[in-house]
Amino acid sequence: MVSLPAMIERAGRLNPEGLATQYQGRQYKWSEVADRVSRMAAGLQGLGLDEGDRVAILSLNSDRYYESIFAISRAGYVLVPLNTRWALPENNYALADSGSLVLMFDDAFAEQAAVLLSELDGMVGAIYLGEGECPQWAQSYEKLIADNQPGNMSRRCDGDMAGIFYTGGTTGFPKGVMQSHGALWASALGMLPEVSMTREGKYLHAAPMFHVADFAGTMNTTLLCGTNVMLQSFEPGLVLKTFADYRVTHSLLVPAMLKMALNHPDAATADVSSLQCLMYGASPMPPSVLEQCQAMWPTVDLVQAYGQTELAPVATTLSMSDHRRGGEILKSAGRPTAINEIRIVGEDGEGCPTGVSGEIVVRGPHTMIGYWNKPEETAKALRDGWVYTGDAGYFNGDGYLFIVDRVKDMVVTGGENVFTTEVENAVITHDSVLDVAVIGIPHEEWGEAVHAIVVLHPDRDASEEEMIGHCRELIAGYKLPKSVSFRLEALPLSGAGKVLKTELRKPFWEGRERQVN
Repeated sequence: MVSLPAMIERAGRLNPEGLATQYQGRQYKWSEVADRVSRMAAGLQGLGLDEGDRVAILSLNSDRYYESIFAISRAGYVLVPLNTRWALPENNYALADSGSLVLMFDDAFAEQAAVLLSELDGMVGAIYLGEGECPQWAQSYEKLIADNQPGNMSRRCDGDMAGIFYTGGTTGFPKGVMQSHGALWASALGMLPEVSMTREGKYLHAAPMFHVADFAGTMNTTLLCGTNVMLQSFEPGLVLKTFADYRVTHSLLVPAMLKMALNHPDAATADVSSLQCLMYGASPMPPSVLEQCQAMWPTVDLVQAYGQTELAPVATTLSMSDHRRGGEILKSAGRPTAINEIRIVGEDGEGCPTGVSGEIVVRGPHTMIGYWNKPEETAKALRDGWVYTGDAGYFNGDGYLFIVDRVKDMVVTGGENVFTTEVENAVITHDSVLDVAVIGIPHEEWGEAVHAIVVLHPDRDASEEEMIGHCRELIAGYKLPKSVSFRLEALPLSGAGKVLKTELRKPFWEGRERQVN
């Protein structure tokens, strides 16, 4: 029997005096975290929810965020981490769609939490995770811990749903990926051989904790009884300082974050002597950034992970030894982890030979249950136990996976997935817009940038700034078009009436080996 709260119980038994969390000068041992999680779970159970009900978190990184993940599961509920970069309408949708009954929030989102609670019927409570004075309309996290005794652990485990992780949607609405306790355990076990971490290790949460990529770091560190060091949010200078001050051994940075850290004035003289392994993923690493990192920090090993939320999240890794060896394999996404199978299939569903591109499909104990409330999309993505990733790639003769294109209509910018339909739905609401197509174009810092190609009504006018400003009220900042171009002629269409985005992308990607970054 495996479950998220069982990880905390295990760590409390195996390493009771070891440091579990460090955050802004506050630290707790594993025995203390196990006790706090148990008390918080009892507090949640006192709110009158039923087994399997959903509890959402809208907060920056903190030790209380970490504890809440496990307290929600221990109480028998389902975790719903909300994207801190989303606009209010997007978080409103996720809360309503998931049917979340309780919202846990911090100081950064107190104002938004108040609005969400006023807009949504049926929510039974809010819990304040912040450091200041608790709003009158919420309950204090620390008071709930103080007022409750440790309670019994829920028996939810294995294939039972542990969390709903929202990702972009092809229909313009976010999709809730349902992950089980067993899948999250399996994903952590699959990564353990790759990261070479021990209970003496310290993992820095510099990436947002709502993101399933950092969630994998949470699972690994907890399973190994190491130490979780939290930064509220990513700041390159603070990351470098934290590496030194806290003697961090492991961390995850998406390539855009790593580039900012390497280009910081303190990077060349930063003390990274404790740092053993930097993991990166969510978007490919530009070769120039990889070379810069290996030259500036030669003692730090690198591991790339490729996957998606539907895979909890890792499918392949490019190992430390692969990075040391270098060469052509650095352009790959690595090889499958020990826990999964990966195939390349053509449009007919048959396997593709070595070197021939097709859709990447993955099977293993870490795959999703499905999409919450979306049976049709689940049926498309999950077939006979295989997750159809929407990415196109091929295997070389040595079993390394190379990503070449994206079957799904999606842009990956700075490690975040942006489904173009979401952006198009925002742009088209502008009065001057007749038609729009959104594509991903190369961007040196973010990998890809969101670009909108707009056809205006013949008698109307609009500027790039106006378009971007219009979208800012409707969608998250990272989804906003970074640039807008205007066409006089209609968008090119296929015989089936679909916009030919491959034709629109061609001028931007000309001369590049792959059509995604």
